[in-house]
Amino acid sequence: MSFEKNLDKYAKLAVKVGVNIQEGQILLVRSPIECAPFVRKVIKHAYEAGAKNVHIEWSDEECTLLKYLHAPDETFNEFPKWISDQYVDIAKEGGAFLTVYAQNPDLLKDVDPQRVANFQKASGIALKEWRSYTLSDKCKWSIVSIPTEAWATKVFPNVSTDEAIDKLWDAIFKCTRVDNEDPVDAWKKHNADLKSRMDFLNNKNFQTLKFKSSKTDLTMELPEGHIWLSGASKDPNGIDFNANIPTEEVFSMPHKFKVNGIVHSTKPLVYGGNIIDDFSLTFKDGKIVDFTAEKGAETLGKLIDTDEGSHYLGEVALVPFRSPISDTNIVFFNTLFDENASCHFAIGSAYNTCIKNGDDIKDDDLDKYGVNSSLTHVDFMIGSNDMNIVGITHEGEEVQVFKDGNWAF
Repeated sequence: MSFEKNLDKYAKLAVKVGVNIQEGQILLVRSPIECAPFVRKVIKHAYEAGAKNVHIEWSDEECTLLKYLHAPDETFNEFPKWISDQYVDIAKEGGAFLTVYAQNPDLLKDVDPQRVANFQKASGIALKEWRSYTLSDKCKWSIVSIPTEAWATKVFPNVSTDEAIDKLWDAIFKCTRVDNEDPVDAWKKHNADLKSRMDFLNNKNFQTLKFKSSKTDLTMELPEGHIWLSGASKDPNGIDFNANIPTEEVFSMPHKFKVNGIVHSTKPLVYGGNIIDDFSLTFKDGKIVDFTAEKGAETLGKLIDTDEGSHYLGEVALVPFRSPISDTNIVFFNTLFDENASCHFAIGSAYNTCIKNGDDIKDDDLDKYGVNSSLTHVDFMIGSNDMNIVGITHEGEEVQVFKDGNWAF
């Protein structure tokens, strides 16, 4: 009964805090078929919240793998137009999008990386218009995760499948604050705390951030007019939503051409059904000019070469080393969780909401403002317990932002 109660609270949290469904709104849920029991609860809460209609887009990883192994090469150079049209139509109608992300981290490890790269690029092109809605908060969207057998046994390989799933559920309930009596209220307080960090950074209006740890030594300038944002966002009607559950980050955008130095990953990155681990990126004038990886080097190279924008950064996010997620001491092999246990950057597109009047900047003028644009946006983790971050204001004042991995204020 306790598990069923928490599962129901989690579904309600996804609806009320994640996408925050309003009366008469459409919801599209994208989910693996294994997560159907959770999705059914989401549907119930969505209709109780006043949803006009809930559409479901099911996926199955075994079918995905069969496609990658046996379909002809040309299959991966195209993306179904009817899917992208559906997403855009729902966004234009003011609909919301909930994604249940529960990927097997090793799903495509035996697949030709070029096939994966080709489809990532094709889908990026096809979904560009829809992503313009999510990147600028023109529609409400959210991501949550549910244990599956493949994911749970990757995280907990030394126990039975059932025990691994139970342990992952316990961790998810803790990290998402579902273990509170009233998770919705707990998230209101959490969002308020994140907002106080956001307000501090916006008031300081730093020109430069310097990241220094045993493995990272990087200087990053921020564009003029940059804006720091935190967990809760607002749609065009001023309705709050949380794009990520969980979230512990305060984030903005680096200047596209003003990042210099070396950064080293501190957690594995799962990308395109493969794991990239123990990797470094070297930047000169914003561009990735060199990289290394102990695992997944070819996949990392394909990611960087997606397009011109994927050679630059689009996001900088500050996350304390001490957080509910980090305190579990679990490597989740799931970016939604791992990125919220660690400071992170993102290769690829910036969020238009992270710069003043971002929606009004024409594509041809993005470089002038230092805003990166790309077909992709992939977060990778760089935080550690020895990470120190110093902010430098336009007046030359130096402020300790992070000390030994945690907020210094």
